[in-house]
Amino acid sequence: MGNTSSMLTQYDIEEVQSHCQDLFEQQEILSLYQRFCQLDRNAKGFISSDEFLSVPEFAMNPLSQRLLKMVDGLNFKDFVAFLSAFSAKASLRQKVTLIFKVYDSDCNGKVSFNDIMEVLRDLSGSFMSDDQREQVLSQVLTEAGYTSDSFLTLEDFIKVFGNCKPEMDVEIPVD
Repeated sequence: MGNTSSMLTQYDIEEVQSHCQDLFEQQEILSLYQRFCQLDRNAKGFISSDEFLSVPEFAMNPLSQRLLKMVDGLNFKDFVAFLSAFSAKASLRQKVTLIFKVYDSDCNGKVSFNDIMEVLRDLSGSFMSDDQREQVLSQVLTEAGYTSDSFLTLEDFIKVFGNCKPEMDVEIPVD
């Protein structure tokens, strides 16, 4: 399943569908496989950081370095599972879980005030000062019953940010 000369069998497609909780139809999986094979230039069966960075939209993303930690070395099945959080069919929990992983860059299962500040810095650049970011984040955490000293687990993160309506219903270009 990663070699451009191979084709997906019906079993492979169904296995990938199951792995991504049936968020993609069979035709979408075939299209994603074609895109995966294009990115996997050396037909290794996985996509490297450099191959991901060859996608201009990915390379320009202010969170690309954080995302690279999550996607480097993904095989096709895990590539589709990663993309499933961007599906319009994905639940809010699945989307917030992906966002949590972006914030939890050290993969310790907790997100600190500083972790969130780093992401806010990446996203807002010079448009906001650190003082403004701290003020906004402190207010959001306080309203949810947390402080700047709190470490948020996934469940805490969902409680704080799960009521936000993330605009992640992005169509994934598969052609």
